[in-house]
Amino acid sequence: MRPRFIRFEDVTKDYVTSSGVIHALRGLTFDIDEGEFVVIAGPSGAGKTTLLNMLGGMDSPTGGTVMMGDAVVSAFDERRLTLFRRSDVGFVFQFYSLMPNLTALENIELAVEICHDAIPPRDVLASVGLAERAGSYPSELSGGEQQRVAIARAVAKNPKIVLCDEPTGALDYETGKSILRLLRDLCRDHEKTVVVVTHNSAIKEMADRVIFVKNGVCTGVHLNEHPTPIEEIEW
Repeated sequence: MRPRFIRFEDVTKDYVTSSGVIHALRGLTFDIDEGEFVVIAGPSGAGKTTLLNMLGGMDSPTGGTVMMGDAVVSAFDERRLTLFRRSDVGFVFQFYSLMPNLTALENIELAVEICHDAIPPRDVLASVGLAERAGSYPSELSGGEQQRVAIARAVAKNPKIVLCDEPTGALDYETGKSILRLLRDLCRDHEKTVVVVTHNSAIKEMADRVIFVKNGVCTGVHLNEHPTPIEEIEW
């Protein structure tokens, strides 16, 4: 049995706008175990990205508690949150967010410069199948290759958790499946906890744990004893 790694307890998030208060999260409670491949599923506007921002220390909750291991992330000050994002969290976004004037290898090297326990960038680039593209710039790479570099950049930091916000949203069907396969393999090979936010409900079949979110609340959690291989999933 895996140890509990993440705990959300009655987490709320309110945003004050000119037209009133928006309740993005309304008392979210769930657990994630260490080393799991987790899918956060729900429709657009459900609060998935806000949830991910709380996990990654990019935003702080209005109320409730966010824990990672023994650390109460929701109680961190700005300095501690910066250190947390720098060392403990790897981010993968929908649109890659690579530096256009740096090569694939340099993009990864930049990310690990201030990390204390980083994985050698060339090793990680090889693990995502791009050893021969180390000297290529983002403009010379396909969308799928750019996303592989983005994943390598996240993993090279040797973080405790890898957070992915719609990582296949800008990719075609076959490339999207290859990226999901890569994320799943990295979760197992590097023993990382990987959390993927998606509106694609078909992806949930490959997860160890699925957390359903709607209107800012957790509407259910499903554990897959036998996750479906990505090759067998269609959408």
